[in-house]
Amino acid sequence: MEIYYDPLDAACKTITGAVPRGEELQLNLFSVPAQEPEPQNPQDSAAAEAFFVLKKDGETERRFPLTKDETGWHIRMRIRKAGLYFYRFSFGNQFLVCGGNLKGVLADPTGDEGWFQLTVFNEKYHTPDWLKGGILYQIFPDRFCKTGTMSDIKGRMIRPDWGGIPSYKPDDKGKVRNDDFFGGTLEGIRTKLPYLKDLGVTAIYLNPIFEAASNHRYDTSDYMRIDPYLGTEQDLRNLTADAEKLGIRIILDGVFNHTGDDSVYFNKYGRYASVGAYQSKDSPYYSWYTFQEYPDKYSSWWGIDILPELNENSESYQAFVYGENGVLRHWLDCGIGGYRLDVADELPDFFLKEVRKTVKETNPDAVIIGEVWEDASNKISYSKRREYLQGEELDSVMNYPLKDAIIHYMMTENAAALANTVRILRDHYPKQTLDCLMNILGTHDTARILTVLGGKTCYTKDEMAVTRMTEREKAEAIKKLKTASLLQYTLPGVPCVYYGDENGMEGYIDPFCRQCFDWTHQNEDLLSHYRKLGRLRAEHSELFARGDFKELCVTNGLFIFRRTAGDQSAYIFVNHSAEKYLLRLNGTFREYMSGKIFGNDSEIKPYSAGILFRCEPDETDRTE
Repeated sequence: MEIYYDPLDAACKTITGAVPRGEELQLNLFSVPAQEPEPQNPQDSAAAEAFFVLKKDGETERRFPLTKDETGWHIRMRIRKAGLYFYRFSFGNQFLVCGGNLKGVLADPTGDEGWFQLTVFNEKYHTPDWLKGGILYQIFPDRFCKTGTMSDIKGRMIRPDWGGIPSYKPDDKGKVRNDDFFGGTLEGIRTKLPYLKDLGVTAIYLNPIFEAASNHRYDTSDYMRIDPYLGTEQDLRNLTADAEKLGIRIILDGVFNHTGDDSVYFNKYGRYASVGAYQSKDSPYYSWYTFQEYPDKYSSWWGIDILPELNENSESYQAFVYGENGVLRHWLDCGIGGYRLDVADELPDFFLKEVRKTVKETNPDAVIIGEVWEDASNKISYSKRREYLQGEELDSVMNYPLKDAIIHYMMTENAAALANTVRILRDHYPKQTLDCLMNILGTHDTARILTVLGGKTCYTKDEMAVTRMTEREKAEAIKKLKTASLLQYTLPGVPCVYYGDENGMEGYIDPFCRQCFDWTHQNEDLLSHYRKLGRLRAEHSELFARGDFKELCVTNGLFIFRRTAGDQSAYIFVNHSAEKYLLRLNGTFREYMSGKIFGNDSEIKPYSAGILFRCEPDETDRTE
């Protein structure tokens, strides 16, 4: 006797993925007769008394009897408390446990292993609909588009050579200062809104724009002031207003775990008129920081002393961030569409809950995206299980697991790990979160996706500064990027394009992934590809905003899946291998990217990909 259970099969689990608190859930296990008769031993086989074994994270497991019928076993339940749960099924001396592809496997686990995960979230959890089905675009503000001239500011290096190699060597004290500025501005971004609209962009995520000593601006100097090199608060208001006219919203980077040491609040160098925490224990900001030996030994982010860590338990700091006249409300009043929270792992759950409460009270439609590099549903940070996706903290997270899985697929030509990653995300995350996941292929913290796909390895930053692909190598990498981006745009979630990826920018790790956008040389072939993907999501927004996902085939390098919403369906195939496959279709389909027609028996060529929609009756083009 075999037992069939797949948590992503609606016949087995009536709610796919995470479950709303208090909603009825039924689990069904199906008995599958063996091909050859087997003797039944009630002590160690599937014929034994059966139990559903459930445990809330950190608590003792509980056992509930399964009801037996002619098809197998089932149990119906309502879980009244949000949280992270784990379950499996007991049959005598054996357990039905979670296998490598999430499907049930009969086993005799030797330890505390093989549990299925069940995320239970607040039933009132809602994520912004406007983001779903759209396209995000990430901009590193200093390097996107320059307007006007920069004034001299002490401690900053003005770079007149737009497109030059960013400074990367340490100074005589061994520190990389990141103090060279190329002069990108908010007004520059505003002038490029038509370009972004043409790509289908519906939201722009900006790396930090508040005053800071460095070009990346993650060392905030003043949360209430736009960095003077970027512009003014009015420039931000102009940007959000003009973007809104084009159906584009602006998302700001919220860096609330640490400030710069050169800031209004810490003021280590005395450059600000304020009395900073470093200067006096009587400073109004003293409670914001944690000192071990005052003033020179203090907690800092990852031990980097120019980034003193903030104390989220300080009531004064809490009021500053999410109080009535705090940072969050101030910039929301400027028309922004939400926040991406830097290093969300470093922010306590209570703090994230208050951030969400404040943001949603100010604008219920604003989005909150967390920087989380792992599975956000079960992440453990500083020995504590996090609650990001239980309905009271984040709307979305940066989808690093999917990024890594797509790249792995592109480099290994094996689709299994990618398919399994998608299965895990669908099983662990609420549908509300899944539909607005920030699907990335690269960011300011990672090497450029084209460089990664090119496969050239460099071991020193001196090598990285000068190494480029040959034209042939770049052409091959672009082919892979087209395939990777097709997956990025059609799998559950919202694609996020890192500025310049659509134009074939190269670059290794920071700071080479943060070079200036080349507005002079345009890769029209790649840009055309991204524009077409943009039109795809605009024309079929409901399909990709809330559409169901079904895995159809995973065989070596072949991955086929379907997106469905109502009576509309799209079939996506990616064959990243040297093999040929025969695709058997019921009817005639048009491939969206190329316009080619696929008939009942069509060949899937090696290293090809496509998006198939059923043809209308009057479409008479020849079959390819």
